[in-house]
Amino acid sequence: MVELSPKQMQVMERLFEAGFRPIAIPPYENALCMRKGDCVAALAPVSNGGLKLLAPPAYLVDGNFSVKLRCASGEAFVWKKKEVQATPERVRELESFRTELQDILESAAKQ
Repeated sequence: MVELSPKQMQVMERLFEAGFRPIAIPPYENALCMRKGDCVAALAPVSNGGLKLLAPPAYLVDGNFSVKLRCASGEAFVWKKKEVQATPERVRELESFRTELQDILESAAKQ
């Protein structure tokens, strides 16, 4: 379990207020995985008391991080052999998630 500083707890509170929720995803047990809708990101504490992204936010497929790939049928979010079509709505949801998360993390870093 990751111990958070008071500043990191403030960032977590902002994330909760914005509708983000923690989620456990193996093998990321040591990261703070945050979900909103069907999107997820892995966060880690940094020495200045903030949080940073460990990897780009992703779309959830079968409860796991996916990657966006080009397929014969177009673009899809893929995890192992499962895929979900990367519809414009899903791509917008992921971009909105990324923007909102980044705004919260950056505003906390400026304080």
